[in-house]
Formats: sequence, C-alpha cells, structure tokens
Amino acid sequence: MSNPLLNKAFDDAYPIPAAGRMTLAGTIDRAMLLFAILVIAAAWTWNLYFKGNSIASYLAVGLIGGLVVALVIIFARHTAPFLAPVYAAFEGLALGGLSASFQGLYYGIVMQAVLVTVCIMGVMFLLYRWKIIRATKRLWIGVTAATGGVMLFYVVDIVLSLFNIQIPAFSGGGIVGIGISLVIICVASLNLILDFDVIERGVQSGQPKYMEWYAAFGLMVTLVWLYLEVLRLLARRR
Repeated sequence: MSNPLLNKAFDDAYPIPAAGRMTLAGTIDRAMLLFAILVIAAAWTWNLYFKGNSIASYLAVGLIGGLVVALVIIFARHTAPFLAPVYAAFEGLALGGLSASFQGLYYGIVMQAVLVTVCIMGVMFLLYRWKIIRATKRLWIGVTAATGGVMLFYVVDIVLSLFNIQIPAFSGGGIVGIGISLVIICVASLNLILDFDVIERGVQSGQPKYMEWYAAFGLMVTLVWLYLEVLRLLARRR
C-alpha cells in the first residue's frame, strides 16, 4: 500500500541468475492461486452460515491467524512461498463469514461488492498500463500519507468501540459516513497503482523468485481491503 507491504519490498534483494528471477507471469500465477485458496475457504464459512451453524470460531481464527501470519510475512519476506497460502486460507475464513453476514442483512450486496471491486481493479490497471496515472514520487508520498491516516482512523475506531463509544456520523449511513467510505475506497484504489508499479520494477530488476509470492500477497491485501470498504459503503447506502 504505498502498499506498505510492497513499498521498498525489493530494496534489499539482489540480482540473481535468470532461471531464479521473479517474472510477471509467475506473479500472476501466484496471485491467482492465492485468490483461489481464499475463495475456497470463504465458501466454507459462507455455507456454514447459511446452514444455520455458528461461524464465530472461524471468524476469530481467520482474523487472528491472518494477522499473525501477515506480520510474519511482512518481516520475513522469504517465508512468503510457504505462508502466503496459509494467509489466504485464514483470510478466506474471515471474509466468507463477514460476507455472509452482510448478505443475510442485505440480499445481493456481496455480488455487487465483488463486481465493483473487480471493475475498480480493471480501471486502475488500465490507467496504469496506459500511463494516465503514473507512480511518481509525489504520488507515492501522497498515497503513503493517506494510507497511514486511514490506518490511524481504523485504530481510533477500534479503541473507541472497546469502550462502547460510537460516533454516528462516522459509522452510520449519513453523508459523513458515506463520504469517509468513498475517501477510503479512493485511497485503496490508488494503492493498486503503487502495487502495479512495485511489481513491474521488481520484475525489471530481476528479483528472487520468492518475491512473486510476496508481491501476490501484497496485492491480495490491497484487494481484500478495497472489497471490504466497498461492501461497507454499499451497506451504508442501504
């Protein structure tokens, strides 16, 4: 994000023989595999929810396990080939349960959120590919700062919720709440531009093969974040 997971991810990697270098095709393959694992795990908790079973334990395992594994990957990037699939599975358990809960409240909202997320990714990729939006130094600084602000907002919101303090204007479906969601979605979308840029630079500079897994992991984090914010926005509108 300024995917913080990908930012400067390649700075400490060294050029190696061609056979062991990161490639764009390899990164795409790894990303598709991770998303396949995520979807399978999400389908598990989704089905459990609509069969009337409790998914609280799966949500807890997914959220906590995903956070722990993500932190390990971030601080030890060489573990990505082994832990990125585990992270995808944990994330799928949590995402499937959360999505099912929203679907139970607002029929059809999950499919809408998925379509909007895919469309945003497609548009951002084309904007990057056609060089309409360039990953300049100024963009990196701006998006990094904005992402940090969003993370701080999340932390404050979580701390307040622990004390049963809610600010209706922020968490409700009013103009302010919807505006906040739109801003966060814009920030997450711009993070995709930076993700594409880092992946491209990593491939061009011939980084180690394990960085394909790390790059795919970082892209997944951004897309899941974007999806959840789109889902929240749609729920607020309803």
